[in-house]
Amino acid sequence: MLTTISKRFRWEMGHRLPMHEGLCKNLHGHSYAMELFLCAEPDASGMVMDYFVVSDIVQPLIDRLDHCFAVDASDTSLLDFLTLHQLKHTLLNVPTTAENLATYCLRDILSRLPDNHGLHSIALSIHETEKTSARVEHVF
Repeated sequence: MLTTISKRFRWEMGHRLPMHEGLCKNLHGHSYAMELFLCAEPDASGMVMDYFVVSDIVQPLIDRLDHCFAVDASDTSLLDFLTLHQLKHTLLNVPTTAENLATYCLRDILSRLPDNHGLHSIALSIHETEKTSARVEHVF
């Protein structure tokens, strides 16, 4: 029987959306949360995946994002400032929306899965605020 487990991760991160016509064009930050969903037939021990293994896969991503500034590569004025002042930042090749951040995170996690993961699907939600989130999913 297909079973889904989830684990939640949190971090603090800044960003801006220069193309936005509202307040989000300004430098600001969020207390982000990501909920990761893993779906598979449980193994002989009854697990979809050990939660410690999930943490080992995801924690390098969280360490990279925590207390950094996510910046779109096309935002060269901000990128120059962050680089000049040696401030922690993560470069994305797309605007730093919740939707694009969700895709970025899922691609990173997919690249770290063990070859024998046995998953049917993986999904994650990025919660930018208490009321807003974006979700992406990959089916194997």
